[in-house]
Amino acid sequence: MPGEIDLFSLLVPGLLPVLAGCVLLFVVLDLVLARLGVYHFAWHPGLFRIALFAALFSGASLLLLY
Repeated sequence: MPGEIDLFSLLVPGLLPVLAGCVLLFVVLDLVLARLGVYHFAWHPGLFRIALFAALFSGASLLLLY
């Protein structure tokens, strides 16, 4: 995993592009799940959303290790 990435002569953490991609993927997935009514069956929709984002981000960041 790269420690830092040069972005327009600005050093940013290596996980920042992964975070940005996961946020975009999460927004799309969140809209789809809301349209399908999945959050109606969740015990706590806010907690479900946070757990979904955490799973997406941790899974994507683990892919960088290999």
